[in-house]
Amino acid sequence: MSASEPSPWILSLGLVLVALASWAATGALRRLLIVWRIYDRPNQRSSHVRPKPRGGGLAVISVILVAWIALASMTSSMTAAFWQVVGGAVLLGAISWADDLKSRPASLRFGVQVAAVTLGLWGLAPAALVFQGLLPLPVDRLVTALLWLWFINLFNFMDGIDGITAVETVTIGGGLAAVSALTAQDVADSLAAAVPAAAALGFVYWNWAPSRIFLGDVGSVPLGFLLGWLLIDTAVDGLWAVALILPLYYLADASLTLARRVVTHSKPWQPHREHFYQRAVQRGFSHAAVAGRVLVCNIALVGSALLAAAAESGDFHGIAPGMAVGMALTPALLAVVVLLFILARQRPPVPTSGSAGPPRRN
Repeated sequence: MSASEPSPWILSLGLVLVALASWAATGALRRLLIVWRIYDRPNQRSSHVRPKPRGGGLAVISVILVAWIALASMTSSMTAAFWQVVGGAVLLGAISWADDLKSRPASLRFGVQVAAVTLGLWGLAPAALVFQGLLPLPVDRLVTALLWLWFINLFNFMDGIDGITAVETVTIGGGLAAVSALTAQDVADSLAAAVPAAAALGFVYWNWAPSRIFLGDVGSVPLGFLLGWLLIDTAVDGLWAVALILPLYYLADASLTLARRVVTHSKPWQPHREHFYQRAVQRGFSHAAVAGRVLVCNIALVGSALLAAAAESGDFHGIAPGMAVGMALTPALLAVVVLLFILARQRPPVPTSGSAGPPRRN
């Protein structure tokens, strides 16, 4: 950090302001959405039974982008690539908000996603290779684009119960910030990753079960885009294992569910409630119980990501980097397998006499 840049303490204080701004903006927006009668009404995909205001992502994404712009202005990082990512998020937010208000054709939504991803990747320097030179530049960009598109959509697919996307955002953003600090990257890089986590913390007050507002596509789609960009940037820096580990539960649940639907000849694009976390809710677990289990798993993933970062940085003396990364990946895979097994097989406790009864449905 240059002498003209603000101190880490001032920037860290900004994170508190981000969380408070997200909390306040979401509360104010909720009141407006009720007045405007913009609700998420239960359908065949829903895991809730009551209409609730939808569109909290308008507040969350706005706070993130404003904070990023403020951070970039203070740290002299307002590059063309930065504005291209911000522009892509705005594009996705606009089409997603329109879709929240009235369903838009899937082809239109996917076309805007392709445009946003293309815009974001356009800002990468030719030397910035996600796969570290294992693939030629055109193939590297194509595969990265496909993975980014998949991540955007899976992040949207997985936003199906109270609190789960806020938990995922907090742990991915917070994990990336911790990894950045561990590997002695610029403090601004750490804070850029921490901003979405702070905004999600402010939002979770309103979204934890029983929730009072939903993100909507205007939140989940741009969040997938922005977190996807941070993960891509991490892989470009050579920390590919970190970029894989932090979102591993979401990747596994969405990908395995898609594969199962393809094998059973179900139409993958149709709304459904077949994700592991949704099946747990259907068996009687509360939204909070499922989101809490995801949080525990994700904390384990953050620990594994820190181990992987240390391994990829060569901090494990006497152990080959490849072996050290494998040692970090193993507990991450185990944590996700255990969580998926719990969500798929574990039964909720049977209420005893005098207890509050079955979990409250949302």
